[in-house]
Amino acid sequence: MATSKCKICRRAGTKLFLKGEKCLSSKCSLVRKPYPPGQKSKKRGGPRGGSEYGKELREKQKLQNWYNLREKQFRKYVKMALGSRHKVEDAEALLIKFLESRLDNVIFRLGFTASRVAARRFVSHRHFLVNGKILNIPSYSVKKGDKISLSQKSIKKSAFKNLAVTLKKYSPPSWLKLEAEKFEGQVIKEPTLDEALPPAELSLIFEFYSR
Repeated sequence: MATSKCKICRRAGTKLFLKGEKCLSSKCSLVRKPYPPGQKSKKRGGPRGGSEYGKELREKQKLQNWYNLREKQFRKYVKMALGSRHKVEDAEALLIKFLESRLDNVIFRLGFTASRVAARRFVSHRHFLVNGKILNIPSYSVKKGDKISLSQKSIKKSAFKNLAVTLKKYSPPSWLKLEAEKFEGQVIKEPTLDEALPPAELSLIFEFYSR
C-alpha cells in the first residue's frame, strides 16, 4: 500500500521526490501505479478536476509539495514574488530564487540528503553549519558566498555513513560548489529558474493566489 507521500505524487501525476532514493527505483508507486489513488481513478487515467481553479490548485500543490512547504510558508513566498515583480517572468524567477535559496533545499541540492524532507529534518536536528555556525532554521535564506557544511560530530552518525561515497558521484547545480572530501558546499551565484526545472506551471500558481 502506498504511503501518503507516494499518494501525493500519484495525485500530482509527476515525481516530486518526497521519498528520496525510493523515487529513483522500480519501487516508486508512480511507476507501478501511474494514475491517481482510488479505484475509479485508474479508469480516468489522469488527475481529477478539469476546471481552471482545479488546474491552478494542482500546480500549486505540485510546487508546494516539491519544496516540502506548509501552505502559510508557500503563500508567503508567492506573495513576496508577486509584490516584487515588474512582469510575470520576473515573478517566476523570483519565486524560484526564494525557494531554491532555502537552507533545507540547498542541503538537498548539494547532495547531503536524498530528499528535501530529510534535509529539513536534519537542519532542525542541528547537523549542519552555515559559515561555521550551527543553524537549525530550514527556511534560512542562503546568500552568495555562504558555506554550508556537515558538522564533524554528525559525520560519524549512522544517517551519514554512506555520504562520502554518494558525494563523490554527485554533481550539484552550477550555482553551488561542492567539496565532497570536506563535506562542504558553497553558494557561488544565485539559483536560476532554468536550472531548477520546477515540476509545475508557475503562471497558474500566480493565478491561483491572485483570485
